[in-house]
Amino acid sequence: MSTEIKAPVFPESVAEGTVATWHKSPGEACSRDELIVDIETDKVVLEVVAPADGVIEEILKDEGDTVQSGEVVGKFKEGAKAEAAPAQKEEAPKQTEAESPPEKQGEAAILSPAARKLAGEHDINPEAIAGTGKDGRVTKEDVQGHIESASAPKAEVSSKPAEVASTPVPAGERPEKRVPMTRLRASIAKRLVNAQQSAAMLTTFNEVNMKPLMDLRSQYKEGFEKRHGVKLGFMSLFVKAATEALKRFPMVNASIDGNDMVYHGYQDIGVAVSSDRGLVVPVLRDTDALGLADIENQIVDYGTKAKNGKLAIEEMTGGTFTISNGGVFGSLLSTPILNPPQTAILGMHKIQERPMAVKGEVVILPMMYLALSYDHRMIDGKQAVQFLVAIKEMVEDPARILLDV
Repeated sequence: MSTEIKAPVFPESVAEGTVATWHKSPGEACSRDELIVDIETDKVVLEVVAPADGVIEEILKDEGDTVQSGEVVGKFKEGAKAEAAPAQKEEAPKQTEAESPPEKQGEAAILSPAARKLAGEHDINPEAIAGTGKDGRVTKEDVQGHIESASAPKAEVSSKPAEVASTPVPAGERPEKRVPMTRLRASIAKRLVNAQQSAAMLTTFNEVNMKPLMDLRSQYKEGFEKRHGVKLGFMSLFVKAATEALKRFPMVNASIDGNDMVYHGYQDIGVAVSSDRGLVVPVLRDTDALGLADIENQIVDYGTKAKNGKLAIEEMTGGTFTISNGGVFGSLLSTPILNPPQTAILGMHKIQERPMAVKGEVVILPMMYLALSYDHRMIDGKQAVQFLVAIKEMVEDPARILLDV
């Protein structure tokens, strides 16, 4: 029985996707719920699994092809596991014995569908190509590079040998690798450029004494972890401070929609998380109703999902304000870029001891620079400075959060 393999139904905010990786080849057996293809969108990578035990009958969309929501990307044949095995066994010895170089005898090259198609068009033995993909998979770029390297020396030697010989060549190897930009990286680049071009973005700075917060954390971290099963970090305390400041300065929690200013009666704070695929911003919903343990648990969960590429689109949609902590990577000072349509973003940085003047005396204190980037179309400089000062005061005196002063 033949079944269509379809791309997942994308949310309204996602227009289209790209076939990222086929984990199975035509004729290759797979088990029920086994991953067969990844579809990359602007925000997340969606996984398509096998509907039953069987084989991949046909691939209709190669890696790199654009697909629409629910579009058919291939065909799957249920219950055909036994039929695919003999064909694979017959094909492998034929390639390794007759065509493969001596050093690759007994090894079968793993080709992506696009690479297999290109190699067949140019009558190239796949075993002669070194794969740079996952688990040694030969990609389309590998085949293309093999074709170019095979043809380039002939053209250079036969056409202008004198010029080639006279051209100075730098000492040592100068390798280059051209990799297509992922859809997520392209989407991030587009949004960041758009934010700088469409908003009147300014940044105001301040510094905060982290000693009170560090003392509070040291005093209660063991009891907190024992009771809630999660470590007490600085991010949850900054989220609570930002939440209180957003309630006092609602214009910082607002967004611009055309000629309208939209004031949000809730606080959904996005937390920037770095992953191997790029920067993602999962959102903590209704932070006013969350405790410190709830915030810490959600941040840990989002970090794990981001690392494994399991974040859902719904978890990264929306948000009224964003916090980015470049300090975990050692950043001392930066100007964070807005996350449209939000009108402000808070940047945290590295904690560093510095000599500070306190009541006429020089004291060494753990200090952190804070940066607030904001859209001047919505927020005036006075409001931005007051908002940042409010966060500074609550961090330097955490009791203000509890007492609402």
